[in-house]
Amino acid sequence: MPVFSYKGLNASGKVVKGLKDADSGKVLRSLLRKDGIYVTEFHESKGKGKKNKQGKGLNREVDVKAMFTRIKQQEVAVFTRQLATLLRAGIPLAECLSALIEQVENVKVKEIVTDIRRMINEGSSLAAAMEAHPKMFQPLFVNMVRSGETAGNLDQVLFQLADFADGQVSLRNKVMGALLYPLIMVVVGGLIMTILMVVVVPQIVQLFSDMKQALPWNTKVLIAVSGVMSNYWWAVFLSGLALWLIIRYWKKTPSGQQTWDGLRLKMPVFGDLNRKVAVSRFAATLGTMLGAGVPLLRALDIVKNVLGNSVLEKVIDGAKDAIKEGDSIAAPLKRSGQFPPLVVHMIAVGERSGQLETMLANVAQAYQTEVELKLSRLTTLLEPLMILSMGGAVAFVVFSILMPILQMNQMVQ
Repeated sequence: MPVFSYKGLNASGKVVKGLKDADSGKVLRSLLRKDGIYVTEFHESKGKGKKNKQGKGLNREVDVKAMFTRIKQQEVAVFTRQLATLLRAGIPLAECLSALIEQVENVKVKEIVTDIRRMINEGSSLAAAMEAHPKMFQPLFVNMVRSGETAGNLDQVLFQLADFADGQVSLRNKVMGALLYPLIMVVVGGLIMTILMVVVVPQIVQLFSDMKQALPWNTKVLIAVSGVMSNYWWAVFLSGLALWLIIRYWKKTPSGQQTWDGLRLKMPVFGDLNRKVAVSRFAATLGTMLGAGVPLLRALDIVKNVLGNSVLEKVIDGAKDAIKEGDSIAAPLKRSGQFPPLVVHMIAVGERSGQLETMLANVAQAYQTEVELKLSRLTTLLEPLMILSMGGAVAFVVFSILMPILQMNQMVQ
């Protein structure tokens, strides 16, 4: 059943818009008329951009809205959990999707779920239908759903996916939340210093030049910096932009990416945090996929793409080659030196005991807890450091201005 985007007038004459399932445009008008809505314009979405246009203005409006609408990972997690709940209740898959279409608010998600339902009704599997929409469903989802359909435990696999997605969203939000305050402090401090250098200091410079006396070294530095920022701000801006573009281009090269990712893992404080986040993702993703019955080599292929670090991705590639030759998972990870010894040891124990999925889940939980504690300590440490840095910069400007004035007063006395 297609989904129509419509625009109309309600009983009070107010313009209303929305999305609704209907077999045809005629049925759509009839259904909305029962709800007290007179349809003025509508269009039908048939998935993958094929649209049957009915009316001029609305089609353009909905397309623009969809163009700027993003699919959040949290929305995918909610959809997955709701689908799993309906399937566990014994409702057929197509009916589950129809029920979810009614309550989805995101236009893109609604269109994708509608297209998935169409493909299901045409005889496609859920995994194949999801694979046709990579922007919403990553290979991790597709492969786990395919394994769940084969094993007959699709609802259980979907619950695992929902838990995994919720955990990843929670971890990312905690990381971003911890770094948000320092970022705001840097931006605010930079704006304050820029205003002082461009607006306040130049006015004081004229006073100093009229004094015609020797100035302290810090005042000379302040005047020089202020002069550069006031007269050559465009050069500073262009230089910064050029440097950013060069680094961005360099990072896209294979050697540049390897060097950059290596530096990220070696940075003081943040390097250890980056490694723990990557290890947590590795363990959670691999454990979830193995628990759903995805073959190990295929699971490692997918896990490699969620690490976000080319150095660790290279380690996983090496581990795959070693496993093909009969090696264990733990041995190549240990030889790389990139994974913490505790992680390697727990994986080795899990392999020997046949409880690898459980061990990986424990590793993921342990490192996620470590990341949270480290973020908490880092935030606690950064707040006073940022305040002291901003206070020191402002104090330097104030003393650089006041010292020549105080010297002038002493000479007058």
